[in-house]
Amino acid sequence: MESLFDTINVRDLLSAQDLSDPTSPLSAPDLRLLIQRLESQSLQIRSQVQSYLVSHRDDFARLFSVWLVGTVVALNQRLDSVKEALKSGNFEFAAHGLKELKVALRVGEEDDREPLVYGLLRKEWSQCFEEIQEVLMKFMEKAVRFDGDLNQVEVKYHLEAENVNGIKLQTVLEAMDVVGILEYGLAKVADLTMKYIITPFVNQGRPLSFLEEFYQESAVLKILPSSDSKFEYLDGEFLYSGLQLFIKFIYRSICFQKSSWMRCFGRLTWPRISELIISSFLSKVVPTDASKLPDFQKIIKCTSEFESALKELKYISASDDKDNRLSNFAENVEVHFAFKKKTEILAKARNLLLECDFSIPQEYTRDGTIWKNDETLVQSSSHVVDLLFLSERCLVSKAAKQLIELVHQTLQDVCLSSTRVALEFYHTVRNAILLYEVVVPVKLERQLNGINQVAVLMHNDCLYLSQEILGFAFEYRTDFPSSMKEHAVFIDLAPRFQLFAEEILQRQVHLVIYNLKEAINGADGFQNTHQMQRFESAKFSIDQVVFILEKVHIIWEPLLLPSTYRKSMCTVLESVFSRIARDILLLDDIAAEETLQLQRLVHLMLENLSSLFESLGPGEQNLHELPAESLEKFIPSLRKIRKLSELLDMPLKSITSSWESKELLSCGFTITEVGDFIKAIFTDSPLRKDCLWRIQNAGF
Repeated sequence: MESLFDTINVRDLLSAQDLSDPTSPLSAPDLRLLIQRLESQSLQIRSQVQSYLVSHRDDFARLFSVWLVGTVVALNQRLDSVKEALKSGNFEFAAHGLKELKVALRVGEEDDREPLVYGLLRKEWSQCFEEIQEVLMKFMEKAVRFDGDLNQVEVKYHLEAENVNGIKLQTVLEAMDVVGILEYGLAKVADLTMKYIITPFVNQGRPLSFLEEFYQESAVLKILPSSDSKFEYLDGEFLYSGLQLFIKFIYRSICFQKSSWMRCFGRLTWPRISELIISSFLSKVVPTDASKLPDFQKIIKCTSEFESALKELKYISASDDKDNRLSNFAENVEVHFAFKKKTEILAKARNLLLECDFSIPQEYTRDGTIWKNDETLVQSSSHVVDLLFLSERCLVSKAAKQLIELVHQTLQDVCLSSTRVALEFYHTVRNAILLYEVVVPVKLERQLNGINQVAVLMHNDCLYLSQEILGFAFEYRTDFPSSMKEHAVFIDLAPRFQLFAEEILQRQVHLVIYNLKEAINGADGFQNTHQMQRFESAKFSIDQVVFILEKVHIIWEPLLLPSTYRKSMCTVLESVFSRIARDILLLDDIAAEETLQLQRLVHLMLENLSSLFESLGPGEQNLHELPAESLEKFIPSLRKIRKLSELLDMPLKSITSSWESKELLSCGFTITEVGDFIKAIFTDSPLRKDCLWRIQNAGF
């Protein structure tokens, strides 16, 4: 083989011309030629080596077999020595032996081509590993004992078991560390520590303290009630000092001041301890008032000092910022303060919306003394509010008024807070307002489907909210932190509530109109009212109409704004009068007695609605002061039905003259309606034909 490698000389692969000047670089063609010759030479060498191995196969096989047998014997002897060490309690020797054998047997790196005996040896190793793990865990359970009744933990330094005496706890931990099960061994200790020591100490309603007792063979840590019953974890100093004392106990008595062991215990417990401190202490002492934020600095200082002490004990990492859980939380107190305040505000807003029954005291109804007479009580009432941009007052629910008061308080805090907190409060205000839109319609779903005061009150609430929202920018924007003045807007919310208010009102109007139409349908088109039974049926329908309108009048007038009330009521009355007029005008044959009965029904309806008409006067005007033309301007069909009542007993020529003078046209009658009405009342005659011709040829 040596002669084979001696034949390789790169200079022989170059041409004589290339060797003339050793300093000159090779050209590209020369390099390609050199590569080809090297590849050829490599193939020749590989072929010769393969031939040599084949020719000496038996020699190599004998050498490998001898080596393998020797290795297997040595590994097996090492395994036997580990087993003996386990039986005799020499755990340190056994642990190191298992660690070395793990590498030699390539545990976890199995190969299908390796000798079968390696698999058998690995199986033996696994059995030894499980055995030492079981033995060491039993010793750990005996070494660290937690007593929930006595509120203490005891650590024994010297241990005894079957056939094994005088084992040291430190030896057990070192053996665990060597074989790689230290974290597994400390995990149960960590769990019991959280259950019996840390959680009671942090969560206890009254302050507790630790008492250490050290003996030659053991150490004990007891949890005792604090001697000062009035002491509380106000600034964290007492809490942190107690926890630090416990962790020092672990450092000395269980981890034996070994940094790596302490870090292992820290990884098992610190995430849970820090989370417990945050949830049970830090989050609860976050200020609820922006003015108290500076007082929190002492807690931040104590928290930072506590974590620094833990770093010195190697309980947490000095370089990993993730372990600074408490400091990170405390230093971000503004965020936590804002989050806590946000949670409180939204919870309060939600509760007041859910708890409000949206009822209206009797004194605020149409007959109540407060609404009608006592101006001072109205202004100071918890139900009456001013609409900023309408210069009017209206009744709202306590929930809406209290919600706006809460929003104003929060906006005042926005003006006094840092940008970070102010921005959180700004979003909280928006969410609190939107809670009304989310909570109340669901809560009042049944009431919204009927005609009642609650639905009207909700309309007023939405109107009030939209007005207040429009005023936020004028009242607070100049005092907002400069960085958020351009971004904090509320005006986008105002149209939502304005539209919501209009939707609620229109829904009420449509419900009223629907009920009125159902009542009018009972009159069966006012046919044959000269018959007593049919007249009574029509009269009952008219009474139903009057009853519904009066009910709506009682509900709407004291709650709606005067202008809104007039507009909505006029819409409803227009629907009623136009429908009744249309039904009467559609009659194709009206007897003389029937005209009187129809006229009587119309007069009865208008007379019974007189109080309602009075309520439609602007300001303090009533029906007697309000010209009929003014009311008919807002209810066009009122003039038409009044005129229709007159037409029912008017002579044919007078009707014709009224059309020619455009009086009927101004009342809303069409030429077809007038013609059909004449045909229904008057029998066919030359006079009727003449009058109909005059109407058809009136020239307008």
